[in-house]
Amino acid sequence: MSDIAGTGCDILVPFNERKPLEEIEKSIKTTYRKHIWNKFIKAICDYKLLEEGDKIAIAISGGKDSLLMAKLFQILQKHSKFKFELEFIAMDPGYHESIKALLIDNCSYLDIPISIFESGIFEVAEKVAKDYPCYMCAKMRRGALYGKAQKLGCNKLALGHHFNDVIETTMLNVLYSGNFKTMLPKLRSENYKGLELIRPLYLIEEKYIERFTQNSGIWPLNCACMVAAKRIGNKRYEIKAMIEEIKKNFQDVDKSIFRAAQNVNMDAILGWQKSEVNYSYLDFYDEE
Repeated sequence: MSDIAGTGCDILVPFNERKPLEEIEKSIKTTYRKHIWNKFIKAICDYKLLEEGDKIAIAISGGKDSLLMAKLFQILQKHSKFKFELEFIAMDPGYHESIKALLIDNCSYLDIPISIFESGIFEVAEKVAKDYPCYMCAKMRRGALYGKAQKLGCNKLALGHHFNDVIETTMLNVLYSGNFKTMLPKLRSENYKGLELIRPLYLIEEKYIERFTQNSGIWPLNCACMVAAKRIGNKRYEIKAMIEEIKKNFQDVDKSIFRAAQNVNMDAILGWQKSEVNYSYLDFYDEE
């Protein structure tokens, strides 16, 4: 992979090798049926993420996860037995013009009808949290997306967090925040009445998303933040590397971490808190 002038835009294959849209869409239910499509449907069914009559705001960052999520919902809507509406929203937090152009081009090629709105969050986050802007940026992004979804009359906001995001968040909280808290597949907003956050990629492993993206010839955006690009020592990347290292000696340890949040023995822990939310600076994916 390479990076365009330090903009955070990862290129997986040359631009002129993008596969035809029909072939890309078909591969989701053929080549990646087991590891992507079936896991997407399983998450929706197991966690009851979708109901008839829903109007869902699909948050498009331009990254590999959100682009795939958009296509999954488009295919599902086409073949679903019941009706639901989709709104594809893309927030511009202050992208470089070339990055914004790439986002628009990707969505146009993939036939994703995005609605872009400005926020200027990159600039604000750096001013109010110079030492660690990523947490503040994530929090502000979430609020902006909630607000846009609410204005569009949506009752759900879909974000592209996947299986690896879940286990990495769990380990970040255990090792750095001193609590056992994971990323939930759905969460009802307390600040935006009538809105529920859902994570349809919850069971999909990142490596399959990467393979789909690379084989499709899509150029996904990374964070694309010029502020964060200047910083090193990202704890999430350290946790990701640590889990991969542990997997060399403990088979399926990632899946064990995931299942741990489903198998908590309340009689074998020192204490628990029912609803307290601890927004430490390491909770990269805060819940509101």
